[in-house]
Amino acid sequence: MGRLIVVSNRVPLPDRNGNPPAGGLAVAVHAALQENGGIWLGWSGETVETEPGPPTIRQEGPISYVLTDLTKTDVDEYYNGFANRVLWPIFHMRLDLAEYARREMASYFRVNRLFADRLVPLLKPDDVIWVHDYHLIPLADELRKRGVQNRIGFFLHIPWPPADILFAMPIYDTILRSLAAYNLLGFQTDYDVENFIGCLQREGAGDVVRNAQGGSISVGNTTGAGSYIRAYDQEFAAAAFPIGIETAEFARLSARVSTRASIQDMRRSLEGRALIIGVDRLDYSKGIAQRIDAYERFLENNPDDRGKVTMLQVAPMSRSDVPEYKAMQDAIATQCGQVNGRHGTIDWVPIRYVNRSLRRAVLAGLYREADVGLVTPLRDGMNLVAKEFVAAQDPEDPGVLVLSRFAGAARELAGGAIFCNPYDTEQTAAAIGQALSMSLVERKVRWERMMTRLLEYDVTHWCRDYLQALNAPASNLS
Repeated sequence: MGRLIVVSNRVPLPDRNGNPPAGGLAVAVHAALQENGGIWLGWSGETVETEPGPPTIRQEGPISYVLTDLTKTDVDEYYNGFANRVLWPIFHMRLDLAEYARREMASYFRVNRLFADRLVPLLKPDDVIWVHDYHLIPLADELRKRGVQNRIGFFLHIPWPPADILFAMPIYDTILRSLAAYNLLGFQTDYDVENFIGCLQREGAGDVVRNAQGGSISVGNTTGAGSYIRAYDQEFAAAAFPIGIETAEFARLSARVSTRASIQDMRRSLEGRALIIGVDRLDYSKGIAQRIDAYERFLENNPDDRGKVTMLQVAPMSRSDVPEYKAMQDAIATQCGQVNGRHGTIDWVPIRYVNRSLRRAVLAGLYREADVGLVTPLRDGMNLVAKEFVAAQDPEDPGVLVLSRFAGAARELAGGAIFCNPYDTEQTAAAIGQALSMSLVERKVRWERMMTRLLEYDVTHWCRDYLQALNAPASNLS
């Protein structure tokens, strides 16, 4: 393998000592770049009024961080517009929230052309390119148009929708055709792979050439299989690579911070009450409103538990420039206030709502203190909060994970988590009750099943497996 070239919308820059930001993806990709040398290219986060100038290059040992500015118009239309008001809602099966505008679509492709133009002069013939997420779907096609013959892989961090959902997008065929320019498509789960293949089949654009059982593209796949596909006169591979976390390190972090004064103060403030925790970026896909409804239903159905349990919901604001997200922030705050007003007493607040980011170490300590982790997205590619909650638990007294069956993590954590349907308020309320009343013996058995999986397939394993598959000989596609 030559150098590794990583391209993503944003680049997680190292600190002044060259250490990557906390978080599994940044740590794993940074390690791969350190091993092979290479480039991480993306948006700088800065906007300019006119055409952006040359990219800024920051060298850290064998890694070049290449940062390009974007115009304010491009950020409004490419990022806030097409990426997050068309692709994001459609891929999360929210057609009602998708707002398609041709101007924003044009900006999406224009920014991908800009990224391609920035990257081409930096490439060497044996470089391997790894493109991340829905912002940059057309990038490989743009690179191919510029004569790039390198192996190019793509990893989708969010779900891939069924055909009837995708086909509601006016340019769905262009999106499908763009993906055929990659050598390897990585998805979070086998369900996403099946949905993608189903879209090609329904469109009559391509089909599976053969499945790979135990072959190079099946490593790390939850079902042990990947597929070789022919579509749009191209041959490429697709497989599931469920992203992990740095499990062992996060477990050590949670144990280390559990003795901090702030965590102990929080525990004392509960006055012996059980703690339910939810941690989500404020997004309609996370099911926060439905979760609060379920918690309230639990209180209504179990009057003896009132005053004996507290829910902590951490939901920092995201994408504040998108109107739907600002409206959601106000709605969730109002909903929490209403629940507290209906059920709270002078010495008990049912919901503690935090609308800002907490440091990772603080979250690790809170996860460890919690009796129940409530992770109930309506739709999620993976959901690493579920995995972090499991990794943070005290092995001698683990908490219980209540997990939406519509999170990608459910494919790996079966047999350990209590599954729920977040659209079913009564069922989710019952799952909360089951978690709170579970015996220590059962909690340990369930936690050990999940932790074993997370230790075996952590984020380093995920990164290595994907890159091995991307480097598999092209002759395998026969």
